Amino acid sequence: MRLEERIRKDLLLAADDKYKDFQAKLMPTISPDVIIGIRTPILRKYAADLSKTDDAKAFLKILPHKYYEENNLHAFLIEKLGDFGETLGALDAFLPHVDNWATCDSMNPKILRENREELLPVIDGWLKSEHTYTVRYAIGLLMRHYLGQNFKKQYADRVASVKSDEYYVKMMAAWYFATALAYNYDQILPYIEKRVLDEWTHRKAIQKAIESYRIAAEQKIYLRSLKI
Repeated sequence: MRLEERIRKDLLLAADDKYKDFQAKLMPTISPDVIIGIRTPILRKYAADLSKTDDAKAFLKILPHKYYEENNLHAFLIEKLGDFGETLGALDAFLPHVDNWATCDSMNPKILRENREELLPVIDGWLKSEHTYTVRYAIGLLMRHYLGQNFKKQYADRVASVKSDEYYVKMMAAWYFATALAYNYDQILPYIEKRVLDEWTHRKAIQKAIESYRIAAEQKIYLRSLKI
């Protein structure tokens, strides 16, 4: 039995129909037919076990995949790679095949955080991609690894400069600015005051910031006054 068939057989045995229905409602961009319905802890455990075998890197060479969970398994295996260059190569190969927000947002290799400076030019390249989830992933990396003490205005400028009509890109940009307000309020506030963002992203960023427990009540009052 080929590796892909063997892994797919394992995944199908872990199917949970109720969980499949739940996930299908969260991901309107993909067909329910490609969702098996595997709870994330189970899939992560499978990935952890697989990562200890030679089959892991062989699986990473198999693209595209049929099932949503196969894509998530691919993402979780990338997280297990211990080399920065190898991780970037795997991401470059995989990101064009990502077709939903959940796979995109769940992929968080620790090795990227440990190589912030080297990662920045890669993020710049991904921000210019024509692929929705490559751009979303790049913005997500700036949100994960370059706020707080690691923040620089130029990083927020990069997100603000992204022009896209794609819902999942604009939503991530809004999430970025809402989170950035929580960690770097004074530096980020001018982007809201000067209405640097498009109207939809501006409104959504304020909404998500107001919903955040990290932002003070008086700051939320002022942010409400900046709604368009």
